[in-house]
Amino acid sequence: MCGRYASSRRPEDLAGIFEIEKWEPEETLEPDYNVAPTKEVYAVLDRPLKDADSPRPVRQLRKLKWGLVPSWAKTPEGGARMINARAETVHEKPAYRRAFAARRCIIPADGYYEWVTGTQERELEVEGKKKRPRKQPYFVLPADGSVFAMAGLYEFWRDRTLPDDHPQAWWATCSVITTEAEQTPLAVAPAEGPGTLAEIHPRMPLMLTPDRWDAWLDPARTDPDTLRDLLAPPPPGLMRAYPVSTAVSNVRNNGADLLKELPAPEAGTLF
Repeated sequence: MCGRYASSRRPEDLAGIFEIEKWEPEETLEPDYNVAPTKEVYAVLDRPLKDADSPRPVRQLRKLKWGLVPSWAKTPEGGARMINARAETVHEKPAYRRAFAARRCIIPADGYYEWVTGTQERELEVEGKKKRPRKQPYFVLPADGSVFAMAGLYEFWRDRTLPDDHPQAWWATCSVITTEAEQTPLAVAPAEGPGTLAEIHPRMPLMLTPDRWDAWLDPARTDPDTLRDLLAPPPPGLMRAYPVSTAVSNVRNNGADLLKELPAPEAGTLF
């Protein structure tokens, strides 16, 4: 799954990476090293500009809320639970299938956090001797330091309790697509700990390599079978992972120090 990630790149940098044509300075977000569900996040999308003379899709950097609210939802409360959409079923689930066909985006990140429970603590939990095992967080990112382009979906929801001219009348939300975690060796693995992403967690965000960006963002592509081909996992051997401080487990903590690599896991012997 993807329940927390880091995003510190400036809009100017993202504009160059993704060939952004339009972004609003007032939508600039501060670097966030502990992005959690319901927060506002950057998303790259291709969409015609409102009130423009041309219907041509324009590459935009937009600010969306993480936690997708389907257009048909009666209330937005379920958005916090819809932070992830499974690649295997995204084309058929009522909450995601319309967005999958027409409203796809890329959610840029430095990398994502995932937690693993140590072997000994898992055994204690099974025996009922420990109710809340400590979990060691790992930061997962492209080994070459490039942007982690997560496949995503976005949606618009109208709050019918507010007038049309109210600034919060429309909600723009998004979800991250996940896939099975790689079982091949990491490009760079920690000295102590997991050697594959699957040893950390069975799921991972679907990373799109640059050769898929244009096709994924193209709103003219609506055929589910063709789109599902774009959900194939990236080539193996592109990722690295390393242990970070358990301070990231508290969403109130933030700052670049959360990305600092630890020489060894904090939460005891894990493997």
